[in-house]
Amino acid sequence: MASDPRSDVRLRLVGLDALGAAELAAWQSLRAADARYDSPYFHPGFAAAVHASGRPVTVAVASEGERITGIFALHRDGAVARPVGWPGADFQGPISAAGVPFPVRSLVSGTSVRTLEFDHLLDGLPEFEPSVESRRPSPFLDVSGGLDGYLGRASRSGRDNMGQARRRTRKAARTLGPVTFEADTVDPGALDELIKLKRGQYAATNARDFFADPSRRDLLHHLLHTRAADFGGVLSVVRAGPELLAAHFGLRSGGVLHWWFPVYDPAHSALAPGWILLRELVAAAPELGITRIDLGRGEDEYKRRAKTGETQVCQGAVLRGPVARAVRRVRNNAVGTARNTLRDTRLAPALRRARRAMETARQSEDGPR
Repeated sequence: MASDPRSDVRLRLVGLDALGAAELAAWQSLRAADARYDSPYFHPGFAAAVHASGRPVTVAVASEGERITGIFALHRDGAVARPVGWPGADFQGPISAAGVPFPVRSLVSGTSVRTLEFDHLLDGLPEFEPSVESRRPSPFLDVSGGLDGYLGRASRSGRDNMGQARRRTRKAARTLGPVTFEADTVDPGALDELIKLKRGQYAATNARDFFADPSRRDLLHHLLHTRAADFGGVLSVVRAGPELLAAHFGLRSGGVLHWWFPVYDPAHSALAPGWILLRELVAAAPELGITRIDLGRGEDEYKRRAKTGETQVCQGAVLRGPVARAVRRVRNNAVGTARNTLRDTRLAPALRRARRAMETARQSEDGPR
C-alpha cells in the first residue's frame, strides 16, 4: 500500500476480480455524484467487459481511513500502466470524490508501476496537469429533443448535411429498396458484418487493425449482450433493401451514447451512408433515452460539421523520476521535429521511414476509429 505524503490518502492495487462489495459500491456512488464521469467508459460494466474478454484489469483504490475516495481501472504491462480499454477508450481517468485529488504520484512512486500513460484523459484534473503534454478536442452532439432539438442547436453545416442525408435516404430507397433502421439490435451476425467492414477500412487506409486481436472482437460481442439498465452496448444498422449501408457499435450509459465504431459499405459511399446513419440515430435518441452522443477525440470533417459542442482530452504520461521525464521529452521533441520536417516535400524517404518508426514507438496515437 502506498501513501501520499501530502495527505492522508492511501493507495492500493487490487485485481478486478478481487474487488469487494464496498469498492464496487464506492465506484458507483463516486461516479453518480459527478457528471464528469457520465461517459460509459467510467462505468464498472466497461471494465468488467474488458476483463472478461481476456485483458486483466487492475484497480487502483484510494482511501482516507475507511472512506474510499478514488477508483482508477488500469491495465498493467510490466511497470507501465494504462487506463482500462486502452487503446480503445475515448475517456480516461480516475473517478474521485469532490475535492480529493487522486494520488497519482503515489501510484508511480509507491507501487510497482513506474509509468502511467494516457491519451484521452479528462481535462481539468490538477494532479495530472504537470504530466499533460497536449490537448485535443472531443466533439459531441446535444440530441435532447431528438432531431428537431438537434437541428435547433446545430451549425449551418450540420443542418445542411442532415438535410442531404434525408434526400439521400430517399434516393437509396428508390435505387436499392426500402430503407430500414434498427437503433438497438442484438444481432451477432450484423456485428460481424460491422467488424469485417471495419477491418477492410483499416486495410484500405493502412491503419492499425484494432480487431486483429481476437480479444477485441470478443469484447464487442460481450458488450452486445450486456443489457443492464444503466450500461450496455448499442448496435445500430441501416439497410436499403437487402444491402447494409452503414452500422455503428457504441456504448450507452444513462443518457450518454458513445460513438465508437462507425462503418459504412464503400460500395454505397456516394449516398454518404454515414450521415444517413447518424441522422437516424439522432432521430431515435428520445426513444433510446439518449440526450448526448459523444463522438470521441478527433478533428474529422464530419465531426466538425455535426458537433454542437466539444470538450478537451489530454495526452501525456506520469513518470517516476526526472531521468524518465527527460527521456520522454527528448523523444517527443524528436517526433515533433520529424513531423515539421515532413512538411518539406523534398524530404528523403529514409527520414519519412524514421518518422514512422518513432510514431509507432510512441504508442499513443489516435485510437482505432
